[in-house]
Amino acid sequence: MTPAEQGTSRLTRVPGVLYGGDYNPEQWPEDVWAEDAKLMREAGVTMVTVGVFSWARLQPGPDTWDFPWFDRLLDLLHAHGVAVDLATATASPPAWLVRAHPEILPVTADGVRLEFGSRQHYCPSSPAYRAAALRLTRTLAARYADHPALALWHIHNEYGDHVTECFCPRSADHFRIWLTHRYETIDALNHAWGTAFWSQRYGTYDEIEPPRTVPGPVNPTQLLDWRRFCSDVLLECHRAEREVLKELSPDIPATTNFMSMFKALDYWKWAEHEDLVSDDAYPDPADPRAHVNAALNYDLMRSLKGGRPWLLLEQAPSAVSWRPVNVPKKPGVQRLWSLQALARGADGIMYFQWRASRAGAEKYHSALLPHRGTASRGWQETVRFGAELARLGEVTGTTTPADVAIVLDWDSWWALESDDHPSARMRWRDLLHPWYAALHARGVTTDFVPPHADLTGYRAVLAPNLHLLRPEHAARITAYVQGGGHLVCGPFSGVVDGHDHIHDGGAPGPLRDVLGVGVDEFWPVPDGQAVRLTSGAEATLWTEWTETEGPETEIVDTYASGELTGRPAVTRHPHGTGTAWYVSAHLGDGIGPVLDDALRAAGVRPVLDVPEGVEATVRTGEPGTYLFVLNHSDHDTRTPLTGAFAAGGTDLLTGAAVHGHLALGPLGAAVLRIATDSPGENQK
Repeated sequence: MTPAEQGTSRLTRVPGVLYGGDYNPEQWPEDVWAEDAKLMREAGVTMVTVGVFSWARLQPGPDTWDFPWFDRLLDLLHAHGVAVDLATATASPPAWLVRAHPEILPVTADGVRLEFGSRQHYCPSSPAYRAAALRLTRTLAARYADHPALALWHIHNEYGDHVTECFCPRSADHFRIWLTHRYETIDALNHAWGTAFWSQRYGTYDEIEPPRTVPGPVNPTQLLDWRRFCSDVLLECHRAEREVLKELSPDIPATTNFMSMFKALDYWKWAEHEDLVSDDAYPDPADPRAHVNAALNYDLMRSLKGGRPWLLLEQAPSAVSWRPVNVPKKPGVQRLWSLQALARGADGIMYFQWRASRAGAEKYHSALLPHRGTASRGWQETVRFGAELARLGEVTGTTTPADVAIVLDWDSWWALESDDHPSARMRWRDLLHPWYAALHARGVTTDFVPPHADLTGYRAVLAPNLHLLRPEHAARITAYVQGGGHLVCGPFSGVVDGHDHIHDGGAPGPLRDVLGVGVDEFWPVPDGQAVRLTSGAEATLWTEWTETEGPETEIVDTYASGELTGRPAVTRHPHGTGTAWYVSAHLGDGIGPVLDDALRAAGVRPVLDVPEGVEATVRTGEPGTYLFVLNHSDHDTRTPLTGAFAAGGTDLLTGAAVHGHLALGPLGAAVLRIATDSPGENQK
């Protein structure tokens, strides 16, 4: 039974906070390995990821295997007290396999077959690729399932990073099989796809092809189903490898590294098949708001398994190598951003990579052990931070409470960003970020939930956009408000159903009763223009001609310029014992006052009243409650300890007792073990 199946929140059998990074020893002669193992111990490394891109070395030919070097590597790491996250190595098929089976290579929508010479050069539907990948996975598992260094299985690597779809004939066959399972009859598919439009009706499934390049707009439901299929087919590859690992090493948990809020893969579905969630996160040091977006992504990772601790599997110690301009992290940022992941539920802090590469596309990517070696600034930070993490082991296994949830649905995201809409500017992340940033600035911890989630226990639920909304999901949201919940819903929501068909009566479709409004017409805002609201807020990108429906709907704000002058912009509607707000415009940073109204009504309080630029979160459980306070600003800050934290506590990073207030320097951080039996967030 895996740790996830046992219900434990510990990620692996390795004690304390996991610390380390990707290790690629095949890039180095063996005499370097001993030095690496010694330095890992010096730095406090507890686990490294190995084998991610080792396929060609482990299996140099169709029936040739080379394991002795790998045996020596794992033995060496174990002898130095370093555990192993062992990758299945299936993300980069070797040249011999590609040349023997050229049909493995993926094909673009324009019919171009992509060549060997990078990574992830495979068609997910290819039988030859799948068979070779499973053979490799089974061989690795049979050999190393009982190795004492093995702590975690790492399946594949960053699914969908370079190739999220393939349009080859085998993919077309697979797509037709997937459609047959989804719809059964061709008449059901024709109804779902609306093929009466433009004479697109199909007589049999054999007539259907993937949405390759065509003369004009592609059927939007076909595109939506294609995106669902592409996520599912990669998940099939993952699940096949996972089943082999479960069979041969049932006691070892397995993960695959997600890529934060990644559009191509429905991570709600993927997380169901993970023992633990892990993430690769690369905030941009050149972005002064990067820590806000990082917090958003970390909250999502924590939420994907219902609040269980997760693993930050990759991040950059300093600069990356793939942006147009690769700015390094100034001293203190790597430590602060790593502690931010821990503050938001991570139980492990890992990096790409251990030793900086001398050749290849990532030779300018930073590493825990930089090119300059132990004389470098980066190495000194690696050692110092490893010592700090060793003091935080008691935090692992605790969870992060949240009173507010944001609804995220990949189907809706895909449908929202389809072509031929009233505005191509309505993009999910652009709509989400101002809402999340407002919560972050107010010190409100947030979960993400799918539209089918049980919302019981959340004081407020936010839906910045739910363009696609199934009636059964709308019924859950409505029942939540009916029972006393507080909902804030953003524009262009409740527009289409699960087939991307417009709801009867138009928007907001099945949310009309709970919101108390109807949308008469969408009124997108041209680029460079803005519409003023009576409150002083400004709408960009989007506005709507809305009508209140029923005397109970209160107009909170109105449009004060343009053709919609005097019409409702923001409304509030009581429903049952709860309340629902509808925001018919994209307000950007102006969303804050609307959320303030809803949060007050819901009784939501910040974790702690903190100065601007300071972030506070709580982790709670056995053996206690821990308050993380992080100063993202470039100046000294002073944070009063009030409410549930008035008694102060002990800073685990320094061992010092803290009472009354917490003083932090620029980029400073504290992790307080709270002295009293507090319940976590002070609003509870």
